[in-house]
Amino acid sequence: MKVTLVTMPWATLATPSLALGILSRRIRDALPDVETNTRYANIDFADWMDQQGGYGASDYDYFSLQSYFLGCGDWVFSSALYDDPSWRVAEFMRTMEKRVDKTRMDVCLRLHRTVTGFVDALARRIVAEAPDVVGATSTFQQNVASLALLRRIKELAPDTVTVMGGANCDGPQGEALHRNFPCVDYVVRGEAERSFPRLLEALRDGRPQEIPRIPGLCLRRNGASVSTPQSAQLLAPAEIPMPDFDAYFERLGRSRVQSWYEPVLVVEGARGCWWGEKHHCTFCGLNGSAMAFRSKSPQTYLTEILTLAERHHVLDFYAVDNILEMSYLDSVLAKLAEAPYDLRIQYEIKSNMNLPQIVRLREAGVVSVQPGIESLNSRVLKIMDKGVTGTLNVRFLRDAESNGLSVAWNYLYGFPGESPEDYLPVIEQLPALHHLHHPTGANRIALERFSPYFNRPELGFPERHPQVHYPLTYDLPESELADLAYLFTTANQGIDDKLAERLETALDEWTDNYPRSRLTFTDSGDRIRLTNSRPGFAWRSLTLSDPAEVEIFRALQDPRSVRELARRASRADVGWDEERVGELLADWRRQGLVFVDADRAVQLATADENQLLCRIRRASSQEYGFQVALDQAEEPTCLTIS
Repeated sequence: MKVTLVTMPWATLATPSLALGILSRRIRDALPDVETNTRYANIDFADWMDQQGGYGASDYDYFSLQSYFLGCGDWVFSSALYDDPSWRVAEFMRTMEKRVDKTRMDVCLRLHRTVTGFVDALARRIVAEAPDVVGATSTFQQNVASLALLRRIKELAPDTVTVMGGANCDGPQGEALHRNFPCVDYVVRGEAERSFPRLLEALRDGRPQEIPRIPGLCLRRNGASVSTPQSAQLLAPAEIPMPDFDAYFERLGRSRVQSWYEPVLVVEGARGCWWGEKHHCTFCGLNGSAMAFRSKSPQTYLTEILTLAERHHVLDFYAVDNILEMSYLDSVLAKLAEAPYDLRIQYEIKSNMNLPQIVRLREAGVVSVQPGIESLNSRVLKIMDKGVTGTLNVRFLRDAESNGLSVAWNYLYGFPGESPEDYLPVIEQLPALHHLHHPTGANRIALERFSPYFNRPELGFPERHPQVHYPLTYDLPESELADLAYLFTTANQGIDDKLAERLETALDEWTDNYPRSRLTFTDSGDRIRLTNSRPGFAWRSLTLSDPAEVEIFRALQDPRSVRELARRASRADVGWDEERVGELLADWRRQGLVFVDADRAVQLATADENQLLCRIRRASSQEYGFQVALDQAEEPTCLTIS
């Protein structure tokens, strides 16, 4: 038996496919007699774009990393899916003219007219290799490209068995895909490490009666699409093998566009979310049907990281875990700090990590994190069920800046029950934060499948329809799109567009001012010296010498209430009451020394010793499914100790 696994556009080019790397290894271990080939058709497509002329890395990135919520990448391949170069062009232009700028619109239209040729040529090359099974993975904007390829393969070789799996196939989405696209013989819903090898084994051995017993599978019985229940027993971490990325590096080595990116290795230490198991963030649709948190043994995970680095001579890593397994701080990350490789790792974490934990991350080679900050207001964070406060989020930004840790985050708004009073005090204080890592922007939340807001309409979003790009892409009624879609439109909640625009403007100013902004402190024991270069504050240096002020400033390393600070001041043998402490905090807030939210304040100055480092434009880092620009600085700004 021959099996071809395919990753289609618009999967990122800078990383190998973790899904196919794991599956190819799993098949080889479970079915050693099955010949498995992995095809990086996303790289094939990038080469094709380069051959066509007029395209570059930024064009691919637009579809791969930036336009997910617009659906442009899927629409581009709808012409190949329906074999019509003019498929809904007028409707797309009319609907998207205010959402997509002219340059990007031209690229969309040009690709839409020509991708049918690429899909046909790719299908013919695959069919010429005579595989018995072709499996395509679908995550983010891979859905339509994968469907178009499998449709064409079925036309050229009807006996070839076609399979789809991936995040876009979870739950009702997988059932809708199978029900509406006969070119797909089987859809694997949920984790595929068990079910896909079982399907291959049944096909290889000619035992079709075994197929309906495989959990999480969509199949056809008497011409009708049916599905088996997804397994309640999620995969144990020990069942997840180390991925095989050899096919990626072999293909990249032959690519015309290999200079577009530096490769980043993808690793997985855990699945699910330990926070989400207890408190599912109301807007989050990640993890789908597999929220339960599971993590690999520290030694297994450490071995995988070091083995992959040595095998592929790559030191940049992206961990796809939705949240850091906290025990890894004292095991995996501690060992990585001692490893002979100078690794650069990106990780998703929770933003309530304290300074010693952040230091441990940096010592291990973690250079970039996505901490899920999303807001700086405690009331809105409580609506989200994030389990953090506004001042804790600011503390994290401060400590990350002190330790040279890049932070990827965006500001979300539009939550049921929020009010202008949750935003106005934050907007007022944003100039005080200009020396800390800015968000990538502000966005009204989208209604995502699998999120509490989607599953429980009573939380505030009772009306929902598939987002506008779905009917532009698929020739399906809304009832079917309602099962196929992941993103939905709904009535706006929370703040109005006018206040949202004010927030966005304030965040843009933060981004613009970040490269030249600085607020640092030096603690000399009996006094604290502060240096400031943020444009919103006229003062440039300040010394705290009053014992009570010094004690209060030190106490504000962590968020504190006025009552707690008054107790701290009393330790300095100064009889400061709460009123006087409150007056001091008000003065420090005017000077941009503290951030205040709810009944807590936290000081904003970063540690001066880190300013020996030269803060330069940090290279854009590839994420699994999207890219985060870690710094938008236009020119280097070297900071030195005063």
